[in-house]
Amino acid sequence: MRLTVQTDYALRMLMHLACNAGALVTIHEIAERYGISKNHLMKVAHELGRAGFVETIRGRGGGLRLSKPAKAILVGAVARQTERDSALVECFPGGRMGCLVAPCCKLKSVLAEAQEAFFGVLDRYTVYDLVKRNPALLELLVGDAR
Repeated sequence: MRLTVQTDYALRMLMHLACNAGALVTIHEIAERYGISKNHLMKVAHELGRAGFVETIRGRGGGLRLSKPAKAILVGAVARQTERDSALVECFPGGRMGCLVAPCCKLKSVLAEAQEAFFGVLDRYTVYDLVKRNPALLELLVGDAR
């Protein structure tokens, strides 16, 4: 399995927000911290907001924060959300659907099982698990060890 850049950025954003414990954080701050395009992060933030992982507050003094505790956000749920339009192979939903052997092929079901096992492992972890009690990581994520 290979995750998309969108999933990578989504997880980084959620980790950053988790480390900031309810404070509003701007997309600009996250973009600067990680050296990521602000425009790309705006799309990621919108997707995470639509999915209910992030609360977005517009306007002056606005920003982002987790919409629920980091312990309640499964890494697998985030990956499923951000990877839903990404086809593992062309016969999967989101693929080009151009496979000639699809009617008699068992590969699709084997790969679907493998993909679900992959997400199943991610479901064993929360965003909190990714950042808990790690001062060195906090320093990297938010710039100061709390």
